[in-house]
Amino acid sequence: MAHHRRPGGLGRPIGAPLADYHALITAPAPATSAAQFLEAANLSAWRFTGLVDPHGLLAGETAARNESHVVDLAGRTPVDYLEAVRAASPKKFKNYRRLEHKLERDLGDFALVGPDHDRDSFETLIAWKREQLRRTGSHDFFSPDWMRGLFHHLFDTRTGDFQGLMVALYAGGRLVAGQFGVRQGDVFHPWLASADPELNPYSPGQMFLRHAIEALPGLGLSVFDLGPGHDHYKRPYALTQVEIGEGLATAASPGGRGARLREAAWSAAGAHRGGIAGSLRRRLDLIATVELSLHRRALGFAQAVADQGVRRRAPAAE
Repeated sequence: MAHHRRPGGLGRPIGAPLADYHALITAPAPATSAAQFLEAANLSAWRFTGLVDPHGLLAGETAARNESHVVDLAGRTPVDYLEAVRAASPKKFKNYRRLEHKLERDLGDFALVGPDHDRDSFETLIAWKREQLRRTGSHDFFSPDWMRGLFHHLFDTRTGDFQGLMVALYAGGRLVAGQFGVRQGDVFHPWLASADPELNPYSPGQMFLRHAIEALPGLGLSVFDLGPGHDHYKRPYALTQVEIGEGLATAASPGGRGARLREAAWSAAGAHRGGIAGSLRRRLDLIATVELSLHRRALGFAQAVADQGVRRRAPAAE
């Protein structure tokens, strides 16, 4: 059970908030309970947001079930895959193509580059994302040094089965949109997706997804794992969904019982549903995972409360 140990015996997924998937790795029929494996790990509680639990070990601890969106060619050509996607939402994709033709007339021909090793484009994607986070009242998870260092380290890793990968879409030589994340074998899982905010009326993120799917075989990829969240943006292109769980597993200890009471209070406030409580809880979890000092966490918590009005007014991000 890979985990990040926090004060008070609280465990979080290793690599959070970038860990879109996490699990307890066991034999097919583990003869243990959630409380027992937490006791063995000397944890009072384990907070999970993207649980993969094929044997139902944590079924009783899962408060909400969400979906992660995956593009899996599964032996199909990109043309066949995109035709299946288009047939499911013909009006939506007709509008995407109209906008794409208009942008091509305005800027020039499209070119998808991958792997893209241009550092200026990489820094631009990060800058666009940080600007979007500020505009929508979200926590800037790029502010900690360790996060920026991790992204730069992966960007510079270009050998081996596991490495960073940036794929970017240009129009007339101008960077339009791109994604950066990790690849292993034929699977690409982006952590960062951003687009030129000046081009938002054209829906550049949607254009990027179509071009990226077309380019998957040329990149040696067959699975484009978009991850959870932003359903309006990802779902139209993802014919496969993976169920993941969110909740809190607790040990049979005073610390575990305290964590359970706090979780019950959040649930009663609606933290596992949409709305203000759910939004605030997700942001507080993000701050707790990325900010390593008490001072920075306190600043982040205060800003999170102050930004709730901004988030309610912000449009959905692509």
